[in-house]
Parts: sequence; structure tokens; C-alpha cells
Amino acid sequence: KYGSNSIGIYQGNPSVHNLGTMLFAGDFFKKLKTQNNYSATSTDQLPHHFASEFLYGHPLLIPIPYIDNTHFMLIIGGNPLVSNGSMMTVPDVGNRLKAIQNRGGKVVVVDPRKTETAIKSDKHIFIKPGSDVLFLIGMIKIMFAESLIDISKIPDYVENVTGLKDFIGGFNLESIEKHTGIALSEIYEITKEFCNSKTAVCYGRMGLSTQEFGGLGLWLMNVINIVSNNFDKKGGVLFTLPAIDFVGISKPKARYNRWQSRLRKFPEFIGELPVSCLAEEIETPGENQVKMLFTSCGNPVLSTPNGKSLEKAFDKLEFMVSIDIYLNETTKHADLILPPATGLETSHYDLTFYNLSVRNVSKYSPALFEKDANCKYDYEIFQELAFRYEGLSDGIILKPEDKLKLGLQYGPYQIDFEDLKLKPHGIDLGPLNAQCPARLKTKNKTIDLAPEIFIGQTENLNKYFIESESSKKEFYIIGRRHLRDNNSWMHNSEKLQKGKNRCVLMMNPKDADEIGIVDNQMVRVRSRVGEVDVNCILTNEMMSGVVSLPHGYGHGRTHTRLSVANRNPGVSLNDLTDDLVFDKLTGNSAFSNVKVCIEPILN
Repeated sequence: KYGSNSIGIYQGNPSVHNLGTMLFAGDFFKKLKTQNNYSATSTDQLPHHFASEFLYGHPLLIPIPYIDNTHFMLIIGGNPLVSNGSMMTVPDVGNRLKAIQNRGGKVVVVDPRKTETAIKSDKHIFIKPGSDVLFLIGMIKIMFAESLIDISKIPDYVENVTGLKDFIGGFNLESIEKHTGIALSEIYEITKEFCNSKTAVCYGRMGLSTQEFGGLGLWLMNVINIVSNNFDKKGGVLFTLPAIDFVGISKPKARYNRWQSRLRKFPEFIGELPVSCLAEEIETPGENQVKMLFTSCGNPVLSTPNGKSLEKAFDKLEFMVSIDIYLNETTKHADLILPPATGLETSHYDLTFYNLSVRNVSKYSPALFEKDANCKYDYEIFQELAFRYEGLSDGIILKPEDKLKLGLQYGPYQIDFEDLKLKPHGIDLGPLNAQCPARLKTKNKTIDLAPEIFIGQTENLNKYFIESESSKKEFYIIGRRHLRDNNSWMHNSEKLQKGKNRCVLMMNPKDADEIGIVDNQMVRVRSRVGEVDVNCILTNEMMSGVVSLPHGYGHGRTHTRLSVANRNPGVSLNDLTDDLVFDKLTGNSAFSNVKVCIEPILN
């Protein structure tokens, strides 16, 4: 009735952790031929893929820290002791970080919060949220100005050093000190230690990615590893070579700005539009307005910016279908829920995270339990939907193992699937190795250090930091995650939800004293889009001017959630985060750039 673009798709974070969904959801969704395709990617790691596309020629060609041989690890906005790496699949990360120190190396963390990783590091440095890009520019300026890098050692396949120098020439170190809150002496010291170390790696994660210049930040993080002679090198960063190699078999194609969102003209990237614009695409009448929505294993009401706005928009939909095992804050709005078998009833092979692993491995995990006869696997649901969409009553249902067997057989290691099944601990395929320039997917197998799409952002960058000054008492709000929450996956586990309340606001005691807040007091936190009341805990682990609230809470808005979560529903960080605050280059949500006002709630 309305055309294919009237259908919207949202895929949540668990999609990439589920073999059946990974292999078969895309086949169905592609048949819908809609441009309104959204996922959790644009609330998380999209700038990583963006930087890799324009530097290396493929969004999945992401250099991985060679943590087992590095002597200096600079972590920006990452907390691997809680995340187990994230964009760096790394088991037993605690002992691996400790091993860096045991071999005489250093771990340095730059973050607005003294995280669990920062506490265990050799040095922690506070930084104003959203200013990481300036810190990285400062490092590169110092590298060149102090002759800390040997340009003659930069590989022949790396081009446009001059363009990089021209870009950083537009910034001065005094301004960088002012806007980052980091003393110039500290930036000099870190840069010199990084460059003088036998091997070093710069690693950035959520804090670097989810800000208004996340795309630029991830570009410059990669540049630092390249110009410091730590790229494609053990102890620095290296590309993986997984047993199923999506990068290796890919063909050159356009992946950016093939279409744009209807209202704000966001450019598409890797087939998706930024989820920040989903609510307005549902709410606003006109041609290609989203009238129907599919969600697959996601809860965008709690996980995307301005969640209440999206929840309100759901009332405008004519039809909604959710493929999910839970009734949650999103799926309660669905007309139909198609529940697949759970993770304990499905087999698994980690297609995504072996592409990000610190070592090449291959492991197949069979299902722990048989599913009930009346249940369907996720791959059955997607394939049967595809049959119905094409007017067929049924068809041959493939299993994930059918595709997996072929992928392993024709991959770089030619693994026999039956042999892999006999090895419950998997197969060690060896350490990461140098693969450049052959592994690159760019034209002529070269790396342009200063692509126009990045250096063209100079004016926006300067303008932002000039206009971001504020005279009234406002705080930057940042998120955090807890190991026992695993994002919010574990909020329905009674044992893991026991203990003290973790959904609390963290604030520096000095800030609290200025506005009359005492420890363990209820406060009201207000942003442009909404407000929440939450308990406030005072701690010197927070930088002055910054507060922190964990993401994934807010289950009190529905009575359909399992009772375990409702014992401590908490409040949703994304009732405060702003759908109008985003990275204009990549479209990624800029959670770390949201400002809030805070006032005590008096008894």
C-alpha cells in the first residue's frame, strides 16, 4: 500500500551473537527492499567500521591490538576488564594486561571515569567527554614536532603524510590543553613514552566511538598506530585471518551514501541509516514514512537515544512484528511476537568475533539442550517468512551448519567441519601475522593517511569546541557497564541481580558540594529530552564536571518484564540522551556529548 520503504527494520546487539540470525536474517530482510534499515551498530561501534572502510577499504578490516607482545598500551574510552575487550576479542584480559606490566611495559588509561581497568593501570588521566579527538591530534602534533617518529620507516604503501600534517597544523596545543582538561606536560609525556616504547598500541572503544567526533577519533587512533611504526606489526596492531573470511572473499563496492534518510538526510553506510532518526521517520507523515516495523532481538526503547520519543512513535505504527524471546519495553508494542528457541537450545560459531580476535581460532559449540518440539529456531522463522513473502507455502529449510560447513571448507584454512565438531575446545590457528599490503582492500593496495572525508571536518571540529562553552552549571553524562549486567542481558538472572543497587549516578564530591548534594541522596537529572530521579553516589573516580549512569536499565516502564528485573528496574540513561546529538560524519549516537542539569530532591 505504501511502498517498500514504509517497512522499517531494527536489529539488536544479540544478532551478531547468534549463528542462525547472522546467517539467515539478512536473506529475509533483503527481500523487503527497504532503505529504512537500522541496528544497534549506530549506537556503538559504527565509527570503527567507518574508519576501516576509508583507510583500509573494508568495514570489517579492523586492526586488532597484539596485546600479548606489546610494551605500551594506551586505552582511550575503553574498559576491557569489564567488556572482555570489545572490538578486541580477548579472553583472560586481566592477566594479559598484567603481563604487559610484568615484562616492564605500561598500561595507560584516558577516561572521564577511573574505570575498573584504570584502577589496575599504571596511569589514569581524566579527559573531558567528547574531546578525545583533540587529545589524539595533540599526540600527532608532538610526534612530528619532536621528531619522535621516523618517517622513513612508514611503509611504502602508506600515502599522504603531507595531508595529515596539513590537517593537524590547523590546531594549537594550548587550545587542546584547555578543551581536553589534560595538561600539555601530560600529553608530551604520554606521546614520548608511546613512541619510545619497543612496541606500542593505541586502543579506543565506546568512549571514543560514541561522541560527536567519533569518526575522526577512530581515524586518528589508527593513524597513530600507523605513523608510530606499530601497524601490521607484532606488539602493535595486526589484521586477523579468520577461518571464515568475509573480508577475503568480498568484492569492491560502494558502501556509503547510496541513499539518505528522508528527513535529516543522513547518509547510508553499510546498508544502514542511523537509529537516531528512526522515531522521526515513524512520526512524520509523507512518502516513505515508516508504517510497519520489524525488530529482531533488540530493545531500542532502552538502548537508543531519547528512548521515550521512540516508544511514543510506536503508537503511530500500523503493524509491528518482533522476533524475540522476551516481552520487554519494546516488544510489548508489537502486534505479533515470533519467539525463537533460546541461546541454550542453539548451536553456535562466532562468525563476527573471530574477525576481531587477538589470536586466530575456530570453535563450534553444539546446543546444550534440545528445543521443545513446538518451538522454532530463529533460522527457521526467517526462512519461513521468506517463503511466505514470495508466495510459497513452504520450502527446504537450511540449517546454519549447512552454510558453516561450506564456509570452513573453502576458507583460508580449509577446515573440515566434522573434524572441528570433535574438538570441543576448538582449533588454534596461530597468532596474528603481518599481512599488508596484500590484505588491504583499497585501490592499488595503499593507505591514504588523510582521506578527504576526514580532513574536510576541520571547520566543524573548530566550530564545535568554540561553541561548546557553557556558562551555566551543566554536567556531561556518560554511561558505564557492569560485568554482572553484560549490557542488560543478565537483568533477568536472579543471582546476578542480587547485591547492592548498581543503577546509581556517580558524581565527584567537589561538584556535589557546590550544588548541595550529599552521598546517597536522590537527585533529579534533566536533559533537553527528559528527566529521571536516581540515587547519587559520590566518588573521586569521576572527573569534575562529569557524571555517570549505567545503560540498560529502566524496566519499570512495563509490567511484562520478568519479575527479577522489576526488583531493581532502575532508570533508563536513554531517557536523557539526545537523538539530536550525534556524530555528523558517521551518524553514530553521541552519548558522551549530552549535557544535563542536576538538582537535589529534598525530603
